[in-house]
Amino acid sequence: MVELKRTPLYEEHQAAKAKLIDFGGWEMPVQYAGVIEEHQTVRTKAGLFDVSHMGEIDVRGKEALEFVQMLITNDVSKLEDGKILYSPMCYPDGGIIDDLLVYRYDSRRFLIVVNASNTAKDYTWMLEQAKNFDVDIDNVTDEYAQLALQGPRAETVLQRISNLNLSEINYYTFAHGEIDGVQCLISRTGYTGEDGFEIYVSPKYARQLWRKILEIGAPEGVEPIGLGARDTLRFEARLPLYGNELGAGISPLEAGLGLYVKLDKTAFIGRDALRAQKKQGIPRKLVGLEMIGRGIARSHYPLQKHGEEIGFVTSGSFSPTLNKNIALGLIRADQIAQGDVLDVLIRGKNVPAKVIPTLFYKRKDSFSS
Repeated sequence: MVELKRTPLYEEHQAAKAKLIDFGGWEMPVQYAGVIEEHQTVRTKAGLFDVSHMGEIDVRGKEALEFVQMLITNDVSKLEDGKILYSPMCYPDGGIIDDLLVYRYDSRRFLIVVNASNTAKDYTWMLEQAKNFDVDIDNVTDEYAQLALQGPRAETVLQRISNLNLSEINYYTFAHGEIDGVQCLISRTGYTGEDGFEIYVSPKYARQLWRKILEIGAPEGVEPIGLGARDTLRFEARLPLYGNELGAGISPLEAGLGLYVKLDKTAFIGRDALRAQKKQGIPRKLVGLEMIGRGIARSHYPLQKHGEEIGFVTSGSFSPTLNKNIALGLIRADQIAQGDVLDVLIRGKNVPAKVIPTLFYKRKDSFSS
């Protein structure tokens, strides 16, 4: 039996009586008070997440910019210092290795944040692709703990213990400053559909900051939030999850991420395959589903139309914000249109669902990326 990894905040989760699960090889809190309650806390107040399991990979060197540009589908050449870029990273056949965030210090240094379960795979892939570039690549995951404070009151709470003017950290930018006297990298991206910040800090200060944020945020209703609510929050905001909406057998064009695929930029891994797919017609598309019949459409449940299988569910759950059962499904593009009704195969039974727009939730003051 493989021993699960633990973040520097493991003892805090234990003390809070969190329910802990195996998540990508990490022992992580799935819930504290309950998924629905925690979900609503983030939507209406603010919640604190331990995301220290995420991977961080440092890319430095004279050709760092050229290397990252070749590695990802988005155009990093247009990224300014201190800003962040979201992008898929693909295999030559156009399948997705991972989706990641690129933090640009300058043209010679980038910090790439990757999904926890993919860290080792991504790092190995990057090393293999770097052989013809003048770059140094280091897996620095162990040098960071990461906390995320998300929700409409996040800025108000965090400002109380920061020496930076957090209102000046715009969406998808980052800065260095102090939180509770501790030097941190502070960014503003989010994975919940709400405003908020990520705090990258040395693991030795993680517990100090976790306790302090919960203490000063208590009057505002700030609570610790587990991975269960993190999933329902990102799902409502139609933010993809690797292993669900994204994977080696799914292209970013099929996943609806065409905005982050710059087919006209200089060559990148997977460009030829993605160009061909777009030219020939994207074979599958990601659609939203609202359950008409009783039941929840879980990940990888088959989707049928007139008895023929036309796709599968990527994510599905009860939506606490909408108070209904919804899902995302990857379906043959020629088989579906808005308003169509199809069947979700749930434990051998066909349960009807209606095709609806995929952006289930968007806050009124949403930033634009």
